[in-house]
Amino acid sequence: MVGPDFKRPNVEVPSHWTKTDPRFVDERAQADWWKSFNDPVLDALIDRAYHQNLSLQIAGLRVVEARAQLGISKGMLWPQVQELYAGGAVTSLTQQQATALKLDRPFVGYQVGFDAVWELDFWGKYRRGIQADSSALLGSIGDYYYALVSLTAEVARTYAIIRTYEELIDEANDNVKVQQDAVHIAESRLRNGATSELDVTQATTLLESTRASVPRLEAVLEQARNAMATLLGQTPGTVTAMLGAPGKIPATPAKVAVSVPAEMLRRRPDVRAAELYAAAQCSRIGVAKADLYPSFSILGSIGFAGVYSNGTAANPFSADGLIYSLGPQINWPFFQYGRVTNNVRVQDARFQQLLVGYRNTVLKAAQEVEDAMSGYVDGLDSAVFQERAVTNAKRSVEISMKSYQEGAVDYQRVLDAERSLLQEENTLTQTRSAIVTSLVALYKALGGGWEFSLGKPFIPAAMQHEMKERTSWGDMLTDPQSVEKKKHP
Repeated sequence: MVGPDFKRPNVEVPSHWTKTDPRFVDERAQADWWKSFNDPVLDALIDRAYHQNLSLQIAGLRVVEARAQLGISKGMLWPQVQELYAGGAVTSLTQQQATALKLDRPFVGYQVGFDAVWELDFWGKYRRGIQADSSALLGSIGDYYYALVSLTAEVARTYAIIRTYEELIDEANDNVKVQQDAVHIAESRLRNGATSELDVTQATTLLESTRASVPRLEAVLEQARNAMATLLGQTPGTVTAMLGAPGKIPATPAKVAVSVPAEMLRRRPDVRAAELYAAAQCSRIGVAKADLYPSFSILGSIGFAGVYSNGTAANPFSADGLIYSLGPQINWPFFQYGRVTNNVRVQDARFQQLLVGYRNTVLKAAQEVEDAMSGYVDGLDSAVFQERAVTNAKRSVEISMKSYQEGAVDYQRVLDAERSLLQEENTLTQTRSAIVTSLVALYKALGGGWEFSLGKPFIPAAMQHEMKERTSWGDMLTDPQSVEKKKHP
């Protein structure tokens, strides 16, 4: 076979991650990493998304398409032209010809037979095509698995956002109650002549501002729920029952398995897909180079012919009616004016692009892991201090409120304490949410979340039935992973 053979590009990766922390364990992360949050609702949402997400179904259909394309390439190894023919024609003769041949003028000639043209794969053109489409098939499988990785991560992230805003709304409502009590105290002091109307208006201003924040938070919450519905392949407003009552932000596990960089490269489907698409393009260079050399074909034809004349028809299937031909053919378009040569260059340039793209994918994958690890660890450390800030803010509200009731301080101290409490509680909630989303990003960056689908069809049963009603698919829909199993035992 002409053309280069693919070799996996060498990409340097560090032996360990730069961010070290005792909460990270040097082990391979579990395939169903979302279960480490111990949240049954999240588990159910991811299961529903796996079965119903439309983008994932499109990725699965691309796998089926790639497998059918591979079947086309395999078929090119056999005679490329195979035709049955049958026909007839009325032929006019001169009077002299008709008399000499003892035929009517005109007469009817008819024939039936079989033609075949087989271009031999002398330079490996078709075998390279099979290599290319085999790699492209496995690349599409990698795309499917990475779509599944992204889907599970996005469902978990969106779920964390939903729970975050539910907590923010609860905190806002709790602060409304505290601020209502402050307004009542200010009004009581005003009636007793112990303070001015300014205290009441300041307390009411803060109360109404906090109340106004609730609808804004509810709007963002509703948008997150709608996003979740889309991820689940459902219409907006249909996931409320699955989410249930407002809940808390999922708690992160005490230990997180992160493995080593080399394991990340083996596990991430997008890295594997980038390598396979480069391998497919490498084979296409060989397909293009084969056109630089002569092609050798075998042409054959066999059939029967007869005529209808003088009111009688000759038997076309007799020995006298047999016609056949067999012979070689050489085709070499040597005046190609650089078209073939430049096509080889085009394919080689595309191959080099994919090699560079593969290296870039690896670097970005490593960056994503490092970024997520930093976000997770720094978030955990920040949450410790933020929890202390909330505790002290709550105590400040209690002290300032009591001092105000006793007339020891003015209302500005109460106002500042309540504002600080609301801000610190919101910051703590956002920090806890960021910890969860950073952990989700870390699991995604490590390439987790696709192994549980191994051995399962790429498209759901209902879609398989719909497609089989239109087209004969054989086993491509029910067992589309047979090629993958052979390549990856």
